[in-house]
Amino acid sequence: MEFIELHDVCKTYQLGELEVPVLKGVSMTVNRGAMIALTGASGSGKSTLMNILGCLDRPTSGKYWLDGQDVSPLAAEQRALLRNRKIGFVFQNFNLLARTSALENVAMPLAYTAAHLSQREARARAQAMLERVGLGDRLEHQPSQLSGGQQQRVAIARALVNSPALLFADEPTGNLDSHTSVEILQMFQQLNRDENLTVILVTHETAVAHYAQRIVHIKDGVIEDDLYRAVGGGGER
Repeated sequence: MEFIELHDVCKTYQLGELEVPVLKGVSMTVNRGAMIALTGASGSGKSTLMNILGCLDRPTSGKYWLDGQDVSPLAAEQRALLRNRKIGFVFQNFNLLARTSALENVAMPLAYTAAHLSQREARARAQAMLERVGLGDRLEHQPSQLSGGQQQRVAIARALVNSPALLFADEPTGNLDSHTSVEILQMFQQLNRDENLTVILVTHETAVAHYAQRIVHIKDGVIEDDLYRAVGGGGER
């Protein structure tokens, strides 16, 4: 089933009187439960494409359907509601609140959900997510008391707490050592496999991209290559 569908998507930025085209007619589909990597050099358009796919921005022209809904014309407030319901983000720099416990960091998105959970319910769900990523014994630790890999696990738990259907990981191993990077990427594979979670890795690193089932390479605002793989992360999936 096509979970994501882009048709002839263009994005142009206005810099004074100058128009700068960044995406130039991108069309692609992604099935529900896929794990793909968006790759490309700096300035290729991959981050702009992620922003559109993640409903952080909208295209200048073209259509974007997410889970059957045309989201391309949505205003900022409508996109924010959609992100809260369906999309999770994990970033290179973790983006955790410094003087806040792991539990409170993970529970934070629940304050904006339509489910209107009580504080007790929110903390219980946040605890379950931290246990899911192997940090059940670090609930009250602040980010400064955690290693880089543990901070990224907290960020993953926070991204999952609203049960999204789509997870973006934007250069998720950029601040991690090689051993911890493998652990985090294998966690994304496991979430994809066990939860049928659609995962999109955004990276310029070939080694990271190889954890995905499919690699979409962006160059000069267009899709240059779209490759399917039978393996991920150096092992059979």
